[in-house]
Amino acid sequence: QVQLVESGGGVVQPGGSLRLSCAASGITFTNYTMRWYRQGPGKQREWVSSISTGATTKYADAVKGRFTISRDSAKNTVYLQMNSLKPEDTAVYYCNTSPRDYWGQGTPVTVSS
Repeated sequence: QVQLVESGGGVVQPGGSLRLSCAASGITFTNYTMRWYRQGPGKQREWVSSISTGATTKYADAVKGRFTISRDSAKNTVYLQMNSLKPEDTAVYYCNTSPRDYWGQGTPVTVSS
């Protein structure tokens, strides 16, 4: 049974930082590209960042320079370090896999003063 369990969300002030984690089980982690998506209130789900099996990273323009994705194959975990957070980063953040499409349950992030 495949499970993706996100954690690390919370409430933070503008300019603050959070680190999200996504622990994967039931898959051969090293065979999967890992992705983060987010869905803000009243918005469609959007892609945020990806890290390939070879650790090549990609970012949406909205987060480039502020967010960093990484992976730890020993822990079957992908991370999203989020710095300089803005109110528009408020969303539920989801972990996703490729090539087979699995999703976590999401972790909420609220950026507010």
